[in-house]
Amino acid sequence: MTNWLPDLTTGSGPLYQRLADSIESDIDKGIIDAGAKLPPQRDLAYDIGTTVGTIGRAYQLLRERGLVSGEVGRGTYVLAQQSEAASPEFAEPAVQGTRYVDAPSGKLRFDSTAAPDIGQGAIVANMLSRTVQDHPHEISSYTRDFPERWFEAGARWLSRNSFRPAAETIVPTLGTHAAVMAAIAALTTPGDYVAFEHLTYSQIARSAGLIGRRTALVASDEEGLDPEDFERVCAQKHPKMIFLMPTVQNPTLAILSVSRREAIARVAREYNVILIEDDLYGGLTEDPAPLLAEYAPERTIVAGGLSKSVAAGVRGGWLSCPPAYRHRIRVAHKMMTGGMPFLLAEVNARLVLSGQAGDIRRRCIAEIAARIAIVRETLTGFAFRSHENVPFVWLTLPDPWLSGTFRNACLENGVLLDDEDEFKAGRSEQVFHGVRFGVSQPRRREEIAGGVAVIRRLLEEGRAGYDRSS
Repeated sequence: MTNWLPDLTTGSGPLYQRLADSIESDIDKGIIDAGAKLPPQRDLAYDIGTTVGTIGRAYQLLRERGLVSGEVGRGTYVLAQQSEAASPEFAEPAVQGTRYVDAPSGKLRFDSTAAPDIGQGAIVANMLSRTVQDHPHEISSYTRDFPERWFEAGARWLSRNSFRPAAETIVPTLGTHAAVMAAIAALTTPGDYVAFEHLTYSQIARSAGLIGRRTALVASDEEGLDPEDFERVCAQKHPKMIFLMPTVQNPTLAILSVSRREAIARVAREYNVILIEDDLYGGLTEDPAPLLAEYAPERTIVAGGLSKSVAAGVRGGWLSCPPAYRHRIRVAHKMMTGGMPFLLAEVNARLVLSGQAGDIRRRCIAEIAARIAIVRETLTGFAFRSHENVPFVWLTLPDPWLSGTFRNACLENGVLLDDEDEFKAGRSEQVFHGVRFGVSQPRRREEIAGGVAVIRRLLEEGRAGYDRSS
């Protein structure tokens, strides 16, 4: 970009926000084209007479809005946005950062890990119909009282290995994300630190930021969260909570060893940190390691749901927590979501208690395993991590590929996947040179094979096979 300067004469709020708004406006007007590289932070700071930190905050805000992508040493580039003229009936919703956009039509959706379609729609439709017939009054009103079966369903679904939560520890929620956010809102206050791994399910960190919580980053390695660095962060920043996924971490697929789980529980107890254990993918595995809740039951909240193994659209979720936390979390969930709709809560409970959710999960696992087998065969010779029952892959990119550049190359070749920035919980200087792609959303295995073949071709060709300007 040459001879471009933002218009900061309009708008309100701090300078970094006005700068981000001005850049967004120029992107929407077409003044800044998709693919354009924004000015280096130091240069723009000099041109408009402000600090590099202010420019950095503005660029970060743009990234959270899904407008730009940037990597250390590469620069910040404007992402392509979906045309407003696109036919809405063929557009599926997607999230980039915190800005909602339509997924480009005709692209393979490798950017989602929701449960594969194995015909569960018919089962859910039948359950919905029966629920409406059985409870017409409850459907027409707000949910005031929770029947015991909703808690029993949650206790059954969250049970794994020797972990067996009691019904009185359960809070039904609108999915796992809502469960975790209700716990954060209930048990921390604005300004408190919540700890996250550098790479994680970053939507929780972003959501926590929206309600005034601060992020503390904890280092990980190929074996998962580092207990020693967790202790260092606890000593320095005193986080009230830590969010972690001990069994199949998203996006790296790391599974914490028993020794690390024991160490994390010890550190949490020593520094009085609440553990939020997201076990959403754990139910897809046969990992025998005890849950963190078994090492520190007095301070561990276990969250899980149906989105990855049954059906994401039914918004089924539950958490198990120490009894002293239950009422506060339940109230916080109602305040943040508007409350549990009877129809969804009842359908989810029936799915679990009837055994149909378990049957669907087994069928989903079989389908995922067949798709992961295709990935493993096609990507032989390249560095990646996968689990036969888990619907995503963490691919380490060979030199000279950069994460954001590879994502853009895949997009232009018809495949939507997520670069590492999508999973960064905060402003991390660490560069991982990785991308995550899911295999559960395309309807046919042939589409998986075709999409992974595109990924392999790009890996083999390297940057020589991709030119954004062509």
